[in-house]
Amino acid sequence: MDRIHITDLEAALNHWRAARPATAGAALAPEVAALAEVYGQLVYERRDELDARQLSPAARTAWLTWYAAMPDTPCIAICSTAQGDAVCKGCGRTEDEVQHWPTLSPYAKRAVWRRITQAGTAWRFNRYAERVPTPRG
Repeated sequence: MDRIHITDLEAALNHWRAARPATAGAALAPEVAALAEVYGQLVYERRDELDARQLSPAARTAWLTWYAAMPDTPCIAICSTAQGDAVCKGCGRTEDEVQHWPTLSPYAKRAVWRRITQAGTAWRFNRYAERVPTPRG
């Protein structure tokens, strides 16, 4: 089941708030309004994730558009899984995640991104941080 974590909703909201600020009358951009509704519901229910199928079409489009502006892969071109490591020292993904990355859904990819970012042990977060691509958009 594809899940969206509240931190991804926050990031998408912040992206859209910067890209399309509220108007002088304080009207929210449609993308911000759609994502804020979902975010508010999660906060109200004290949940940290939701089934992606619960997104309205407008919220799904806003989230996927934000997702498309993010780097697609955590790879920094130093892959230790090719040398037999179960977890890549460069990016922090498992061998299975590296191998199946092209077929993972955006939601599954974001779950991997969240895990490796929280761990912060991969070389992309320390010794080779200069190789990390910046978000597109």
